[in-house]
Amino acid sequence: MNYSIVIPTYNAGNMWGEVISSIRNQSIQPEKVIIIDSSSNDDTVLMAHKAGFCIHSIQKQDFDHGGTRTQALELVETDLVVYMTQDAILHDNESIACLVSCFRHENVGAVYGRQLPHVDANPLAIHARLSNYGDKSYMTSLDDDFPKGFRKAFMSNSFSCYRVDILRSLGGFPKKLILGEDSYIAARMLMDGVSVGYESTATVRHSHNYSATEEFKRYFDIGVFHRTQDWMLTGLGNVEGEGVKFAVGQIIYFIKNKQFRWVILSCVSSGAKYLGYKLGKNYKKLNEKMCRKLSMYKGYWRNAS
Repeated sequence: MNYSIVIPTYNAGNMWGEVISSIRNQSIQPEKVIIIDSSSNDDTVLMAHKAGFCIHSIQKQDFDHGGTRTQALELVETDLVVYMTQDAILHDNESIACLVSCFRHENVGAVYGRQLPHVDANPLAIHARLSNYGDKSYMTSLDDDFPKGFRKAFMSNSFSCYRVDILRSLGGFPKKLILGEDSYIAARMLMDGVSVGYESTATVRHSHNYSATEEFKRYFDIGVFHRTQDWMLTGLGNVEGEGVKFAVGQIIYFIKNKQFRWVILSCVSSGAKYLGYKLGKNYKKLNEKMCRKLSMYKGYWRNAS
């Protein structure tokens, strides 16, 4: 099956060259690499142009997590489309081939790959990748027992592949979501009887060394997403205690590895996540100015109602 790649960009920075090289080294090459650039002022567009990528520019203020990806979907002419972020480096030359191979069954609508930590990842980021992206692949439908609840609709916008005709039949990604456009579509697919999955042999390097403040803001936005799209939690089920399970597991991980300094930092990070999420879930009790201040994706609040 043929495929295209879509990458939204804005000032991709020093890592961009590695991303481009990792794409060019794939064993099966894309028909087209589509770059939707939000008016970068560094060498992002120049480097993409030299690589032979198709470039479409938009104004920075017009970027929308779902809307921009759907705009790119209109330019896709292949069976499959791989969505990546500008900081995801394909780990080996079979990464996309492994992802594409999952679509041999017609009822598969979306599959995401495994994320490994970047070489400069701190212990918090390393544990997060090891915990959230395991070595067990799966394919699931709405009636399957695994994964449980809302986790069933997990899908990564950093490295995932979609069957184009199914994605288009759902209208593409929705506009005006604060984040989570990937999970939104996965949930829609599941509720329409389409299977989604995870392929652990399809790997990228992608991680963030977030500070406690950044984690707070990110989880504030996740809370907003869960509040505005509560139909997903209702339809798939809320997995109680997952956050606590992760936090405790992280502390145990650091103790076993004798990284005692990171036990304290883990507690601070987990507390920031919890507080941010709870405030995000209750964002309607806050005014717009406060929401913008607490949010990582501040542009969302320009048109939020």
